[in-house]
Amino acid sequence: MLTTDLDLWHMRRALELAANGRGYVEPNPMVGCVIARGAEIIGEGWHRRFGGPHAEVEALHLAGARAAGAAVYVTLEPCCHFGKTPPCTKAILASGVQRVVVAQRDPFPQVGHRGAAVVGGGLAELESAGIEIEVGVLEIEARRLNAPYLKLIETRLPWIIAKWAMSLDGKIATAAGESRWISNQQSRDVVHKLRGQMDAIIVGRETALRDDPLLTARPQGPRTPIRIVLDTQASLSPDSQLVRTIAEAPVLVAVGKQAPQPNRRRLADAGCEVFECAGETHIDRLHELLEELGRRRMTNVLVEGGGRVLGSLLDARQIDEVHVFIAPKLIGGSQARVPFAGNGIAQMADALCLDAPEVETIADDAYIHGRIKK
Repeated sequence: MLTTDLDLWHMRRALELAANGRGYVEPNPMVGCVIARGAEIIGEGWHRRFGGPHAEVEALHLAGARAAGAAVYVTLEPCCHFGKTPPCTKAILASGVQRVVVAQRDPFPQVGHRGAAVVGGGLAELESAGIEIEVGVLEIEARRLNAPYLKLIETRLPWIIAKWAMSLDGKIATAAGESRWISNQQSRDVVHKLRGQMDAIIVGRETALRDDPLLTARPQGPRTPIRIVLDTQASLSPDSQLVRTIAEAPVLVAVGKQAPQPNRRRLADAGCEVFECAGETHIDRLHELLEELGRRRMTNVLVEGGGRVLGSLLDARQIDEVHVFIAPKLIGGSQARVPFAGNGIAQMADALCLDAPEVETIADDAYIHGRIKK
């Protein structure tokens, strides 16, 4: 059956609904569902929180008996396994719907795909019961929405978001190390909202020492991210704001194998988690940490600096998305800090580019954000 304009209209609505789950459902995907009879929507829903009812169940509940003979539009293949909730395929089959339109298949291993085919998956179960199936409607948009989830499933690594504020001449701090405040209060409000959607926030030791940041979302968002300091020698002070506010949000200190035991014990006694990264280089240790965060099923990780950490991520090609705040200020100075240290890019043709970046004005700051073009 050919995709119609009505199919596209309903799926766009399902994608809008799915986005409401951002920050609430991870490490699950964001999923939206619309149930319709022709142009009339008779039920809709989205996955609202991790462990809660799935989008299809919410929409079917609203549709009630009218779901029989209707069409279901869902942004991700309905699950067919028992997890935190029963399989959505069972609810769909019990409802008597006639047609199921899906934006994309689910790569989650328990769904049971083999390559491009569906082997025992949710769609196969529905199709074998006589329900008409269509797959791939607005798939590009659906994959973009759930790119962090897809990366975690496919690579076992979290989605990495780099954030920094800088002056018009590209400085993130003066030569004396002062960085408060480059961006305006409204820009910092945007950062707090972003933090509240993260599983973790990473900074380097120098940033933790120089800025003594809290790294919390104010006001609190849907998630409370773990605050991570890359600190080879475990030298983070127990008097830092991070350690003193450990009751508000956890702190993990990623140390090197050479970190002195007294330093480790001091941080552990203060309530920090001390995680040893055995790699020899900064990039190796950083990758080891990201693998650990992936094992913990952390989906979105915000990296706020400094230049050495961001530079290592750039050199390792591990940045997926950037959020940059540019203040109309000039700082100057050859020793003033810049966003990225490391080796950098040698040839302009190899520079990382943003895919369809968005440019906004926040008071007098410019805000540029977007995903790295793959």
